Amino acid sequence: MNSNQSIYDNLGGEQALRALVESFYPKVQKDPLLSPLFPADINPVKEKQYMFLSQFFGGPSLYSDQFGHPMMRARHLPFPITEQHGVAWLKCMGEALSDIGVEESLKDFVLHRLSGPAHHFVNTPESDK
Repeated sequence: MNSNQSIYDNLGGEQALRALVESFYPKVQKDPLLSPLFPADINPVKEKQYMFLSQFFGGPSLYSDQFGHPMMRARHLPFPITEQHGVAWLKCMGEALSDIGVEESLKDFVLHRLSGPAHHFVNTPESDK
């Protein structure tokens, strides 16, 4: 990882972020915990995720330019998100990062950076099943 570059640039910019999103969402759609939270037509979600991650990782402010401030916690409030959802989401992202060939140290850094938001979106306690 080059500390003089953004995460966006370290990952490989637009092409890499698009590859990441393309690898990530089939994993989400196959995950029994995550898939019910997403619409059947995942394409609009994929595009928003690409735009958000680009901005979040220090690339162009695509998400804010089109939708305004991300307000991600508020945008996720309508969905019941537990700690298990956050862990499953991060697992899928870790697998996608591996799929696109991200080196281990950068992968760990990216997952650490994403773990804050993933756990910040939790809005539902685990059930006592």
